[in-house]
Amino acid sequence: MTITLAIDTAAPRLQLGLLLADGRVDVSVDEVATGHAELIFGRIAELLARNGIGYADLERVVTTTGPGSFTGLRIGLSAARGIALARGIPVVGLSSLVALSLAEEGPSTVLLDARRDEAYFQVFAGPGQPGTAGDLLPMAIAQAAIVPGTTLISSPFVDIGLVARHGATLDPSTNPPEPNYIRDADAKPQTAARIERRGA
Repeated sequence: MTITLAIDTAAPRLQLGLLLADGRVDVSVDEVATGHAELIFGRIAELLARNGIGYADLERVVTTTGPGSFTGLRIGLSAARGIALARGIPVVGLSSLVALSLAEEGPSTVLLDARRDEAYFQVFAGPGQPGTAGDLLPMAIAQAAIVPGTTLISSPFVDIGLVARHGATLDPSTNPPEPNYIRDADAKPQTAARIERRGA
């Protein structure tokens, strides 16, 4: 097995999973809506230490890419990229919607409350097998689009152990660690009202 560290900060949890060479997975979960940045490296150190390994033993990092909390996603993505860069190992990005589908053996429909009476929506033919692209839909339309016979997934919390196992099999070249916000950020850079900079 490829020793893989999995990171999920897209939802109000800090979740870490460690896939070990013998196939075991150890996890660390903190229920936190904010404060991921203050906790993440301490929790990674604890997870590695209790399994008798260090950063030098890691062979891959996988992180969820959203949709989810803008701030949380940036923290997870930055941590994953930083560890991979420092170690010279592959880093893989996994859509949170795809990650959620891993918990079901058969077809599933992921419908997550995105607030503003909207939903993140995606249909899967099986675990990790998208049948449609991830989308942001009005809640009523998303509810009407639930595919009969599929398992409905409405919790935003992934199984981080499954993320570690699945991420260990993915091709880094086709699964980059890029944010999958789906919805644009609320904060927009100023353009029309921007003050022109003058040369010194």
